[in-house]
This record gives sequence, C-alpha cells and structure tokens, in this order.
Amino acid sequence: MTGSAGNERKPSGPPPALLTGTVADALRATGGHTGGVYLCSTTSRLLRLAVLAGLPGPLFRPWWRVHMDRPFPVADVYRTGVPVVLANATEMMRHYAQLAAGLPFQFGSLYVPVVADGRSFGVLAVLRPAAADAAEVQAERERLTAVADALGAALLRLGADGGAVTWDEEPLCVRPPAAGPAPGRVGRFSWDPATDVVTLDEQARTLLGLPPDEFPGTLEALARAVDPTDAHRLPGLLHRTARGRPPPLPLQVRTTEGGLRLLELWDATGVATDPPGDAPAASSALPRPIAGVLLDPGPGALADGAADLLPEGVFCLDRLGLVVYANARAGHLLGVPRDELVGRSLWEAVPWLNQPTFEEHLRGALLSPEPAHFHVRLPVTTDPPSVPRPYEGDWLRVSLYPGADLVTCKAVPSNRVPNDTVPEPSEADTPAPDTTASLYRPIVLAIALTEAVTARQVSAVVMQELLPAFGGRRLAIYLLQERHLYLAWESGFPEGFLAPFEGVGLDARLPGVETLTTGRPLFFDSMQQLADAYPGIDLDASEGARAFLPLIASGRPVGSCILGFDRSRSFGSEERTVLTALAGLIAHAMEKAQRYDTEAALARGLQQALLPQRLSQHARVETAGRYLPGTEGMDVGGDWYDVVEAGDGLALVIGDVQGHGVQAAATMGQLRSAVRAFALGDRPPEEVMGGTNHLLIDLDPGQFASCCYVRLDPATGLARAVRAGHLPPLLRHPDGRTEVVELPGGVVLGVDPRAHYPVTELRLEPGAILALYTDGLVERPGHDIDDGITDLRRALAGAGGPPAETDTAGPAADAPPGRSLADVADRLTATARQAADRADDIALLLATRRAAEVTHGKRAGHGP
Repeated sequence: MTGSAGNERKPSGPPPALLTGTVADALRATGGHTGGVYLCSTTSRLLRLAVLAGLPGPLFRPWWRVHMDRPFPVADVYRTGVPVVLANATEMMRHYAQLAAGLPFQFGSLYVPVVADGRSFGVLAVLRPAAADAAEVQAERERLTAVADALGAALLRLGADGGAVTWDEEPLCVRPPAAGPAPGRVGRFSWDPATDVVTLDEQARTLLGLPPDEFPGTLEALARAVDPTDAHRLPGLLHRTARGRPPPLPLQVRTTEGGLRLLELWDATGVATDPPGDAPAASSALPRPIAGVLLDPGPGALADGAADLLPEGVFCLDRLGLVVYANARAGHLLGVPRDELVGRSLWEAVPWLNQPTFEEHLRGALLSPEPAHFHVRLPVTTDPPSVPRPYEGDWLRVSLYPGADLVTCKAVPSNRVPNDTVPEPSEADTPAPDTTASLYRPIVLAIALTEAVTARQVSAVVMQELLPAFGGRRLAIYLLQERHLYLAWESGFPEGFLAPFEGVGLDARLPGVETLTTGRPLFFDSMQQLADAYPGIDLDASEGARAFLPLIASGRPVGSCILGFDRSRSFGSEERTVLTALAGLIAHAMEKAQRYDTEAALARGLQQALLPQRLSQHARVETAGRYLPGTEGMDVGGDWYDVVEAGDGLALVIGDVQGHGVQAAATMGQLRSAVRAFALGDRPPEEVMGGTNHLLIDLDPGQFASCCYVRLDPATGLARAVRAGHLPPLLRHPDGRTEVVELPGGVVLGVDPRAHYPVTELRLEPGAILALYTDGLVERPGHDIDDGITDLRRALAGAGGPPAETDTAGPAADAPPGRSLADVADRLTATARQAADRADDIALLLATRRAAEVTHGKRAGHGP
C-alpha cells in the first residue's frame, strides 16, 4: 500500500469545499469517526468515492468504486433511494455478508441518498461506533438525511449553472473534525487507601474517557478505565506509592479509548517517602493518601522527554496514516530516525510495513475500538538502515490502541537480547507471524466468488482479493479445453510473454501443466529455482517467486492458476495450505462459470431464434434493426422488433415485454406472432393493437408489454402510428433536424381490455429516418429518461443517413452525408455495445424511404 496523507490537486467535479464541508457536518451530526461521499461517475452504473474523511485512502482502495448492481449498501441506497442503517457488525453480516467479510470489525454505519428534485446524485455514508440496534441511531439518521438533502440541493444548483456533479478521480482524503481533548492537557486525581475513594478532576475524567456522572470513585473503577494490558498493574503501583515506594517516573498507561497517557504519582500528605527502589519501607509506615497527574502527550519537550524514557517504541498515527508523534525508541526499532518518521505517511517512512497483516490490523484499529496485537518481522537488508537495528531479522510485537483522533502504536522486540550476544533463536523461540488476514481471506474470496458468474468475473475477483493478500503482482489463469490449456486471464506479465504457452497440451513439461496433471501445487522461491527445475523454460525478466496452483473441482481438472511476485520469497507451510485451499475455491467457481457460459450461450441462442432472421423488404423502404442483450444475468429478455408486409405497405413494430426470463421470452414470441398475423391481414393499426391487447390478457393476466406499431405506405410516405405505453418514435428529417413524434397512445398491453389506442398520421419524406427503440437504449440510473431521449436525438442528428434520391441528375442540395442505414444503426448503439454492463436489453429499428425512381432508370433498391 502506498500513498500520502492527503491529495494536492484540484479535481474536476463539484467544489472540494462543498464535499469536505458536507462530510464534516455529517460526522458532527452523527458522532461518527469516518465519513464519505459517493457520486455518480461518467462511467455507466458506477459510483466513485469523492471524499473520504478519517481513513487513509490507499488503505481502503477496494471500496473506492462501487458498481450500482453490487450487493453493497451504497449501491442499494442509490438504486432504491431508501437509507440503510447497519447498527453493528452483526447487522452488516446479516444483510451484506461480502462487505462484512472484507471489513470484519465492530462498527456501525449509516447510508443516505443524496437527492434533489427527483434526481439522484450519490450517497452520503458515515461509519460510527457500534450500537445495539437501528432504533438507537434513529436521531443520527435523521440528522444525516438533513445534511444529505442540503448537499443534494447544492449539487442541483451547481448542475443548473453548468457545473460538474459527477466524479471520476481518486477520492480526496481529509482529516475529520477533532474529537479528543487538546494535546498537552493535565488531569489530577487522588486516592485514599483507607476509604478506597478515588477523586478525579474534570480534565482527568476527560483524558480517561469517563462520563461526568458515571464514575463510582473506587480504585477498581479507575483500573477499568485503562486498557486491560495496564489495568492489572495500576492497583499495585498505587498501593506501592501509598506505602512510600513510588515507582520510577513517569509511568505509561493507556485508556480504554486508546490514547497514550503518562502517569506520575506522589504522596499526598507531604511526608517524606523512601527513595525509589526495592528497599523495604519502614515497618511503621501506614498506607497514606496519594495524588497523581495524568498527562496527554502532545507536541513539546515535556511529552517527548517523558516518552523517551519508555522502554517500548511508541508512535502515533492520525486518521490519515500520518505519523504525528514518535519517541526515540520507535525510530531505533523501525530503523528510521525520529525526525524522518514524524510528519510523513507511515508507508512512505517505513515501506517494509506495507504488508497485508499490518494493513488489516490498522484497518481494524481505525474502524473499531478494539486494541490489536500481532507480530511483524524486521527485514534483513544488505544496506545499513538509517538507525542501527540490533534485532534485524527478528520479530517485533506491535500493539495498536485506537483513539478518537489517533491510533497509538507500541512496538517491542520479541527477544530483548541483541543478536550479537546470544545464539540465533531457534524456530521454537521465534513467534509465528499473525495470520488473521490469511485466515479470513478465504472467507472474503469465497463470498466474493458467489457473486461472480462468468469466467471473467471469477478472474477479476481473484485479482482483487487473492493477489493483495499475499503481495502478488502477476496473475495468469488457464482453463482446460480438449486436453489443452488456454489463457482466460492475465495481469502484470510483460506484453506477449504468455503467447507461446497458449493452447499447450497436457504432455508439455511446463509447471502450469504439471501442477494440473499431478494435482500438486508448485512453489518456487526465485526464478533461478524455477529455471533449475525446468531447464530451457522461457522466463520473464523479473526475479520474483512463482506459485503454480492446480484448479481441480470435485476431482475434475479445470485449469491452472499462476501467481507471480516481484521479489524472491519463501512460502511457509501455512501459506501453502491457504493458497491450495483458495485454488480449490477458484476451481469450483470456474467450473460453475463454465457451466454458466454454456447455458448462457444456449439462452442467447433461444433469444436470437425468437427474433426475426430477416426483415421484410420493399423496393422503396430500407430498414435496419439491432438487438443487444443485457449483460447482467443469464435470463433472456422480452424486447423485440419486426418488419411485416401489410397489404401493399410495410408494418414497423417494436415492443418490450415486462421482465426477463423464459416467461418473458415466450410471451414475446407469442406477441410477435400475433402482431405478424394481424399485420399480414392488413388490419388497421388500432385493431392490431387492440387485438394484441386482448390476446395478452387471455394468455397471461399478470403480464404486460409496451408496443409501437407503424403502418407505412412506401409510395406516399404516409404513416399511421399507434403506441401502447411505449416510448415515442424519433424522426430525422432529410435536412438533419430531429423531433420526437408525439403519439397520444394508450396504456400498456395486458392491463385494460377496454383500452383504446388512437392513431396518429405522419409523413416520412424520402431520406428521412424513423427510429423506434426500447428503453434500454435511453434509460440510465439516476437520470431522467427524457435526457436519454434527448441524447439519442442528438446522436441521430449527427449520424447522417442515406442521401435522398431524386429524379434530377444530382442529389438534393440539403441531403445529409451519405451513410447506409446499417451504419447509422451501428453508430446509435456503439456506446451501449461497448459498455461492460447493460442492465436491460436494447432493441432499435430504423426505416427510411427512397424516391420512386432513380436517374439510372432502375427500380430503387436494386442497385446499379
């Protein structure tokens, strides 16, 4: 993980002051410690995090972007417009298991939509301390909604003035409003051992995080106010001081809220006490009242000097990952001088801490109040560090203590004896690294894989979840087809490097093949080790380690997965076990994805079979149709179009059956057949629509559909149009002007047996284009459908079209640039075709008239 504590750029989008001010207001209104604003991106169906307050941005990179259809609270709130309140981790796991697995910490969260005047701009989110249930944070939700409404109104005004209201950059990472007391404050307290009464002044209560009226005033209660690792020491220290044997000063304690405090004790009676040490006090000495001060360490010589006496390394991070304090011991242990630590991002100052274990625990410390304790290994370097490390290659025990504004970190060597005075510690003496990240990572991967349905989606999940967990930089996934391996996904390898391995047979002596045929994973600590095992194999230029994992599901070979690392490294036994288990999860997901791809291909084939294979033709009319299936899910849709001979004219039809799936496709097929039958009988348009309406009601009373039917006379250009709840057609005139053809229309088919469908007449001039379409082409989440129709009008105006043919020697003076109708259809659907995610099917039907005769004396449409 890399990155700095903030962003020094001027982003395009809403003013940063507006967004950061909104987040600050949201945190004050809810008592939250972290907040953010997600805004719509110019990329279809994507929300981007615009502002993040209270967390280091790079540490939360996986949540910078949220697709509107993912099972995440931000996406749900945007789609539905309904706030989501997750009071605690249990509620998050119940409703959003994938998010809970990625952030398995104790915290609550609130999400409210940012809307104004029916327009949705994004989502305002706040993370806060966990609560018992949603009712406990009802007031906070209402206050947060008020803040979101104010932002929505401001964005609405900004958009009306021509300003940008979308976001396409990295988030702005800012500090939250300060929550704790000012550093350097001193609180005073006293304790009388005879009565066991503890008295605290207001500052001491604040520093200990105690409510004003909830402290019972006993030594036991005082001990409960500090961290459990220090609580057991505190009574003994006070008793020792009361008997005249105060400990060396100052003392270090941590409160349960996580802040580092320095404690000083003395006899409150003014009677001389024995000097510090282990010498026994006078036998006649009775316990005497004692007094003490509690100091909040902040900038300044007093705090620095006191903390420098501590045997542990202590450093503090703000909520953006910036080191704001470090004692000399911390610099000594981390190998970085203290003046090079303070004021810099931790991962910039100490890059070897950029590892999944530390990142995971720091995420927890920033999100929940629970302290974390784990081990990290000091790196072995060839170049001497800035500050000599006597424990190089050994382990550090690191403790993280969360606070409202800071995370206090304590680091101590796992073995306090320098390496040059004792033999190298044995494996039994060396503490194992913390494995929390590796233990829960299979859960994260498994839950994420349940959402992936195609092979590409499975590969993307592996890329996002597996590589970051183990520090990998390269990934290749091969799938088995007819006893050969074919590349399904690659990332990070040099361009073209994997091409020679495409389609290799199972008899090839390659690690990616042998891991599958033997069923055993292969691990190579370095490229040299790989070259020694497979002489002559082509290697890329990197020097890193490689892991080859077999993808086997239910005993059946599926393929191979290759992980690449930038540097040489060893694979521990537990890491090998976890990687092998993850390979099994990937194999099962890939097997499911392959079945999905096969079934999806069959479903799409059924869908295509229900659409017309060819359109009825006429010498004076050119038509072009396009159909794009939705990319979400395997269900076939209910959109259709058709061109039918109707007497001496043509009938142009487009329709959209409600919903998706086999039922919608079957209904679509029946309606298409009914409309064709009515049209072939040259029934009037209103009878065609009325008869189809009655048929649908008889077939399926619960199903409905929209439809537009146009009966065109090619000779005169007269068109009689009728629509049932469908979007209005567009008409592009020969001179390039476009208009929405306003058809009065009637209700959708299948609702009202007495529905009436009025007919509207219009004229299609030679060279003009009539466009019929379904809502998938113009509808976008969070945008008014009229805006989509306007965009389609502009695209149609700029797409050109076939020139109008005349009876003169040359083309009409106002003819648009020559372009076939098929080209126009391709241009109008180009953006939708390139979109990775289409929530709905798209159907488009274009028609244009030719003149009666061409100058060559041949029938129009036959060509020269």
